[in-house]
Amino acid sequence: MTRVAVVSGLSGAGRSVAAGAFEDLGWFVIDNLPGALVSKVGELARSGTGGYERVALVMGGYDAEVSAEIELLRSQVVDVRSVFLEASTDVLLRRYKATKRRHPLERDGDLLEAIETERRTLAAAKAAADVVIDTSDLNPYQLRERIAGHFGDPDGETADLNLTVLSFGYKHGLPLDVDVVFDCRFLPNPYWEPELRALSGQDAAVRTYVLDRPSAKRFVGDVERLLEHLLPEYRAEGKSYLTIAFGCTGGRHRSVAIAEHLAAELEREGWQPRIRHRDLDR
Repeated sequence: MTRVAVVSGLSGAGRSVAAGAFEDLGWFVIDNLPGALVSKVGELARSGTGGYERVALVMGGYDAEVSAEIELLRSQVVDVRSVFLEASTDVLLRRYKATKRRHPLERDGDLLEAIETERRTLAAAKAAADVVIDTSDLNPYQLRERIAGHFGDPDGETADLNLTVLSFGYKHGLPLDVDVVFDCRFLPNPYWEPELRALSGQDAAVRTYVLDRPSAKRFVGDVERLLEHLLPEYRAEGKSYLTIAFGCTGGRHRSVAIAEHLAAELEREGWQPRIRHRDLDR
């Protein structure tokens, strides 16, 4: 069965890196395919010629024509997934200034306006995407890892679930590329304890302060029971990559302690979670 991935996103958010990741995974990559030709890939797949079982289409633009072509492609090919690459404006500004490349929509040197114009233009593509990956805090290697997590196994039905447990701080923004979010801000904040302020949720004193409270024990127990039910269902559904996020105010104490604890519990239950603390060093 042919699989097709349609990759779009903001300029500077990592489309070229994603294209390379798909190539490394053995996919046939078509870069900057004109929108009018998208559905032709479906015709090729149905004809059975060329032996293209996994095809990645990397789109340089996304408009109403492309949207219509993708819907036509979905009617021809059973397994079509769209990926949108996102990044914050300040990160895109830094990337463009570092590489000295021109943004494709830049006019009269106004890079900020070009980025915001493209963001508005691609809002529909982002809303329609099956997978949204925020590359703001990812290096190229980590983006390749994300792509591999979603598309590395050609047999999605038997692929294991690539599980990530993430901590973050709400004051730094909600992560865009997570699947399940739990808010830990109802727990007492170790930040207000002078002896704990400079520590983090990776330190034993903070973890004891957070986890030994009855409210935290009930919360952790409820989450564990929920995940015990959800994770096998996600895997049975064919989902290959799942991120569970825990947030607190700054992303250094409560969310880190809870994430560390839950990741250890999941590992004891036979899962192999990766753990990532987005805002620990901020």
